[in-house]
Amino acid sequence: MGAVQTANPPTFESVWALMDRVGERLDEVREGLDTVREIQKATDRQQQKTESELGRLSRRMGDVVEYMVAPNLREKFKKFGFHFSESSQRKEVIDEDNDISFEIDVFLENCSKAMLTEVKTTPTTEDVREHIRRLEKMRKYADLRGDKRIFLGAVAGVVITNNVRKYILKQGFFVIEPSGEGFIITPPNGKPKEW
Repeated sequence: MGAVQTANPPTFESVWALMDRVGERLDEVREGLDTVREIQKATDRQQQKTESELGRLSRRMGDVVEYMVAPNLREKFKKFGFHFSESSQRKEVIDEDNDISFEIDVFLENCSKAMLTEVKTTPTTEDVREHIRRLEKMRKYADLRGDKRIFLGAVAGVVITNNVRKYILKQGFFVIEPSGEGFIITPPNGKPKEW
C-alpha cells in the first residue's frame, strides 16, 4: 500500500492573495457593469429624444394635413349633400361638471348636422376607436345642452393602409386622403353612422 499524500494546508498569505485577486476581478466586473449601465442610460436618453422628435414631426405633418384639408372640406362635402355653414379647427370641448373634454381637429357644422374630422399623418385602428369615443362624448355633451343635431365622423390621413381604410369605412366614417394636388373623400359603406 502506498502512502497517502496530503496537500499542504493553505496559509494565511495564500488565502489573502487569492481574496485580493478575487477582489480585483470583482472591481473589473463592477467597472464593466458601470460602463454597460452608462451605455444603457445614454441609449435610453437617445431613444427618448428620437421618439420625442418623431412625435413632434408627426404632429407637424398632422398640422400640415389639417391646414391643407380644412379650408376646402366644406366645399368637398357638398358633393355628398352636406351643406355646412361653419368650419373651425382645433375646437375644444370642455365640460368639467360632467367630466367631458376632447378636441376636434376640424369641426364642420350647420343647424342640423355636424362633422367631426380627426386628422392624423398615418391613422391607426386605435385612432379610429378613439374617434368613436370622441363622437360618443360629443353626443353626450350635446344631449346635456339640448343640442339635437346629428353628428357624423371623418378621418383624414396622408398615409392610410388598406386595412385601416377598410376599418374606417366599416365604422361608418368618411375617409379623406391626398389625391394629386388635392384630396378625395370616400364615403362609408352604406349609410354614414350617426351619433
